[in-house]
Amino acid sequence: MESQELAWHETMETHEILNFKTVCLLRSKLMQGVCFDNDLKQLLEKDVQQSIQDVNELLNFYQQAKLN
Repeated sequence: MESQELAWHETMETHEILNFKTVCLLRSKLMQGVCFDNDLKQLLEKDVQQSIQDVNELLNFYQQAKLN
């Protein structure tokens, strides 16, 4: 089976999405510390868990990235 690599633009787009998801993750995690509403805290925790899954999935794409 032929090895597939991401094209340069796909690599850059993956990088941009990964940066965005990382910022979302950090912001939700920080907001949990200043939030007093339990329902909102639960929603933020759900977002944190989903963002962690998304980041891990995106990191798998970097294995296919062109680095040189």
